[in-house]
Amino acid sequence: MRGVTAEHEPNPFSEPAWTTPHGLPPFERISPAHYEPAFERALAQHVAEIEAIAGNPEPPTFANTIEALERSGQALRRVSSTFFNLTGSHTNPDLQAVERAVAPRLARHGSAIYLNPDLWARVSAIGEEGLSDEAKRVRERYRLRFRRAGAELDAEAKERMAAIAARLAELGTEFSQNLLADEGAFTLELASEDDLAGLPPFLRAAAARAAEERGLPGRHVITLSRSLIDPFLVFSTRRDLRERAYAAWIRRGENGGETDNRAIITETLRLRAERARLLGYPSYAAYRLDDTMAGSAEAAVGLLEEVWAPARRRAEAERDRLQALAREDGHSFDLAPWDWRHYAERLRRREHALDEGEIKPYLALEGMIQAAFDTAHRLFGLSFTELPDVPRYHPEVRAWEVADRDGRLIGLFLGDYFARASKRSGAWMSGFRSQERLTGEVTPIIVNVMNFAKGGKGEPALLSFDDARTLFHEFGHALHGLLSNVTYPLLAGTAVAGDFVELPSQLYEHWLEQPEVLRAHARHYRTGEPMPEDLLARLLAARTFNQGFATVEYTASAIVDLDLHLSPQAESGIDPLAFEAESLRRIGMPAEIAMRHRTPHFQHVFAGEGYAAGYYSYLWSEVLDADAFDAFREAGNIFDPATAERLRAYVYGAGNLRDARSAYTAFRGRLPSTAPLLRKRGLAA
Repeated sequence: MRGVTAEHEPNPFSEPAWTTPHGLPPFERISPAHYEPAFERALAQHVAEIEAIAGNPEPPTFANTIEALERSGQALRRVSSTFFNLTGSHTNPDLQAVERAVAPRLARHGSAIYLNPDLWARVSAIGEEGLSDEAKRVRERYRLRFRRAGAELDAEAKERMAAIAARLAELGTEFSQNLLADEGAFTLELASEDDLAGLPPFLRAAAARAAEERGLPGRHVITLSRSLIDPFLVFSTRRDLRERAYAAWIRRGENGGETDNRAIITETLRLRAERARLLGYPSYAAYRLDDTMAGSAEAAVGLLEEVWAPARRRAEAERDRLQALAREDGHSFDLAPWDWRHYAERLRRREHALDEGEIKPYLALEGMIQAAFDTAHRLFGLSFTELPDVPRYHPEVRAWEVADRDGRLIGLFLGDYFARASKRSGAWMSGFRSQERLTGEVTPIIVNVMNFAKGGKGEPALLSFDDARTLFHEFGHALHGLLSNVTYPLLAGTAVAGDFVELPSQLYEHWLEQPEVLRAHARHYRTGEPMPEDLLARLLAARTFNQGFATVEYTASAIVDLDLHLSPQAESGIDPLAFEAESLRRIGMPAEIAMRHRTPHFQHVFAGEGYAAGYYSYLWSEVLDADAFDAFREAGNIFDPATAERLRAYVYGAGNLRDARSAYTAFRGRLPSTAPLLRKRGLAA
């Protein structure tokens, strides 16, 4: 019977509304067995809603067609948002089995809506007369969605488009689950004091905690969580162990067997290219970038090429200095990728009298959370009140109620900060509910998910400066969702062009680097003393250290992504590793640096389509964020109220009310140049 599990427990998704605080999902009452019947019921309800709209005998109007579409599918959104948040942040084999079953079904359902000829006839018949600016924008976005889904194709092509969408959903799910399996399968046990050579106390404590969580009390392990493997590659003096750990990290998704992603990539590229061709585009990249701020693949490639040359020159100079340092140690080996971070940290200590172990005691997780909150308060007047007693999907998840300066509720913010085997790697923002006013004053429920290493027993988690930057980055995304101020769900929060969505997050990182923010919140986790002025000065002076490396590893990934999706061979079949190697050879990739995300584990691009042919967007948005922060500098106050108000009105709170170029121009008064970006990264001539 629908709504009842095998154990005959009531299905929480059968309830018309949840009475939990803020309408949070009642996680403690939801079991994996609830999801498939909940999806079945919600899909059937949405199909009935769509049929009623498409078959309405009344002439099409904005209210009975577009607004009706916006109101439809609420039950499906509730199930989907709960389920897919958990499959990323706290999954298990039962949830993964459900994911494999429902992903293609959801894709077919979406295709059926946008390929429905009766529905398209109604949507396309609605004019602009009498509509508000926001309603006109919703109408425009729906028409574009239908066209890009294939609404104007013939019946045979529509059928093929639906089949492609379903298969791509299966492939993206497989890719993600394979990657999680590879990441969970590897541990490097450090069995002796010699194996621990060079590791500072904070890393030893984190490795001990990771071992304990894996049933190995009293031992130390390094996992493929970035917050463990990155510092291990920095500090370990055992070159052989660095190489083993690095090889496992870099070879995720290409180890053969059931979790190998290479065939998935080939098929994904073929299907994406076929879909683009059916829609009349010369490549998948041309299709994806047609609806972005860049506007074309050529514009994105041009930006990457503009940055690549100075970044490579800078990286090659950095390499030569690191190689010289290895020679000073009496080593004859040529610098390898597993050596770079280790010798870069050595060089940073020498040139800036700075090392990670000196910084981390001042960057306790709690202090950095409060720094992010305080920045939001000073910019936008927000306040955060922690709620100790709300439903949560894991005991470590924390919840804060967010209020505006007048005390009005903005929404709920969840923080899920620590790495665990049930969570995919990386860091991201998502939502259990988006803001909108069409169905009432709906406030958002936003979550930030991280993978920080826990501290030792009884000790707090201590962050690297890069970890703290990640926390600010994702909280910038969270603010984009929390501050959303629109009527229609389609336009809410982060539903903006792919190369604009990183502006709010990357811009927010700038406040972390401001002395007054660090003076207030970078405090020693034991003594409470602020970071010494000398250390603060050295930390900020080193901001552009190793930026050649950082820019090269990122830009190479973005170039390979575009190359793959521009290739005329994509539809006939690409060997991903051979293609990657040739692409890197063409641009002159330094042998001592690897792509930040190699193709077999490039989750941004192949675990769904979020950043497919769009990984360049981080750099595109960085052009914007570097220029946008200059607006505060020009105002003479990094918390200037007038500038912050424009930022909230046209960026953080505006959702997709206007196209990205118009939104940025409304905030800044003009479009940006790349000069601030090159200056920020230390790449300016």
